[in-house]
Amino acid sequence: MTRECDVDAAVAAGADAVGFVLYEKSPRHVSIARAAELARRLPPFVTPVLLFVNEAPSAVNAACALLPQAIVQFHGDESAQACRDATLGGARAYLRAARIPVGDAGAQFDLVKYALTYSGSQAILLDAHVDGYGGGGRTFNWSLLPPNVNCHLVLSGGLTPANVIDGILQVRPRCRTLAVDVSSGVEVSKGIKDATKIHQFVAAVRAADAQFARDHHDPIPAA
Repeated sequence: MTRECDVDAAVAAGADAVGFVLYEKSPRHVSIARAAELARRLPPFVTPVLLFVNEAPSAVNAACALLPQAIVQFHGDESAQACRDATLGGARAYLRAARIPVGDAGAQFDLVKYALTYSGSQAILLDAHVDGYGGGGRTFNWSLLPPNVNCHLVLSGGLTPANVIDGILQVRPRCRTLAVDVSSGVEVSKGIKDATKIHQFVAAVRAADAQFARDHHDPIPAA
């Protein structure tokens, strides 16, 4: 998020978390001061997420001091030790992005091993591996993921209101819990969100939750 109106639209639609990219090479980059300013608009129980790429642990900790309620997302080449160092020994919750190769090569990515390596993370975020960092609005082949990954997952990479239901129904049975992360799929341009698309996306997620509950005889999760 880069604008107040987009933060407000996400909250109104019922999003559980709102992300801020602190990677300077990203077109969605905001400063930590701007992220803190935008995050002040969030009501209780909507979590700010700070995205870093290969940032020094000291810089991550300094940024988080301004937003102590935030979850950290590591989206670069950070080792498990670097993640711990940047989160006060793992005391601060963090997500670790796994960059899944697109196409058939996705079958070679050992997600079970990756989740064990980063067992200190609150969840593993799945994104498509393309040049640079970030999925670039591309999906990977969800069907090639392992059938059983004993961790919490966040599905990302090329999600839109049109495909998120299929993504949830394919990936949710493979993990402990599933969240979804969207960026380009609800934008009119990089960093500029569309309120209508945000509401359509959240509505599609809720429809997928309801369908999964019906198919598996589970109670529908609370919003």
